[in-house]
Amino acid sequence: MTTNRKVAIIVSHGGLDEVYPALILANGARMEGIECVLFFTFYGLDAVTKEKVDSLHVNMVGNPTSPVPTMLMGLPGMETMAAKMMQSKMTDLDLPNVREMLEILDEAGAEIYGCLLAMDMFGRTQDDLVPQVKDIITVGDFYDMSEGAQIIFT
Repeated sequence: MTTNRKVAIIVSHGGLDEVYPALILANGARMEGIECVLFFTFYGLDAVTKEKVDSLHVNMVGNPTSPVPTMLMGLPGMETMAAKMMQSKMTDLDLPNVREMLEILDEAGAEIYGCLLAMDMFGRTQDDLVPQVKDIITVGDFYDMSEGAQIIFT
């Protein structure tokens, strides 16, 4: 007996290195025929905000696995430099950028939502978001639509 598999991914962080794992998990799910819902909340909203999606940073301060000392990572421009280095590596690996990944996921049938509470907190509207965001929903709505799904929090 086969059952429909479903995954619901909560994206709560907006760093480039924090958003990609969620997008890659979602893409892998869709490639396997698994239904997928992405719920962007708090700083994760940056990844689906038109103004920010193309300029996400890599937060190296406080990252215990960073090869660069925390003291240096706090200097101005270091997050931008780390993000550019990461983007360069991703380009070498032929990975789509965040905006392209959102387009790919949308075309593959993943459902992308923004969190109403976080939208209100940050003073954003649906018009501020990339067109792939299907709707702005409450946490209760998210639970209803993710019933029976594996929930992954990133």
